[in-house]
Amino acid sequence: MRLNLQKARQSDILARLGAAAKSYGLVTLHRPSNVDDPAQLAEIIETLLTIAGEVPLYFPAHPRTRARLKDNKIEVPLRIQLIDPLGYLDFLRLMSESSVVLTDSGGIQEETTALGIPCLNLRDNTERPVTIEEGTNILAGTRKNSILAAWAEMKREPKAGRIPKYWDGNAAARCLEVLRAYLSSG
Repeated sequence: MRLNLQKARQSDILARLGAAAKSYGLVTLHRPSNVDDPAQLAEIIETLLTIAGEVPLYFPAHPRTRARLKDNKIEVPLRIQLIDPLGYLDFLRLMSESSVVLTDSGGIQEETTALGIPCLNLRDNTERPVTIEEGTNILAGTRKNSILAAWAEMKREPKAGRIPKYWDGNAAARCLEVLRAYLSSG
């Protein structure tokens, strides 16, 4: 992500969407637990609509998610701007300029931590707890009440977060050092 951030800043995605930096939120949903159950997906969309009453939301919908919305006749209200999936550089620019990200993606919760962007993780658990302990991620759950409670918490007490200790881009050098020491020890 860091290697591509400068390139991403060249993207004109904000102009194409008519968005101003830090004035919108970004949504991604793709996990089967959130999109395959029509009632669950409808509840999340309803919850996002409540949040969209406070901050405009852009939702580059994964093809699978878009298909589930269509198949289940779940309308995405206009306050949530459903857009086509984006290439990585456009997405990175949109994410890096957002005021909040609401996602069920593991990778995105890591990237928001690295970028210092508040993130509401629309899941009941995470395999990346460091993004909660040290980063900007709040585990919001998947139900309307828990997501709105996390939204209120984020507004009341925004997480400053920090980049976790070993997220310095030097993992390969540390691994090489350990391998050299191991191999030279006999």
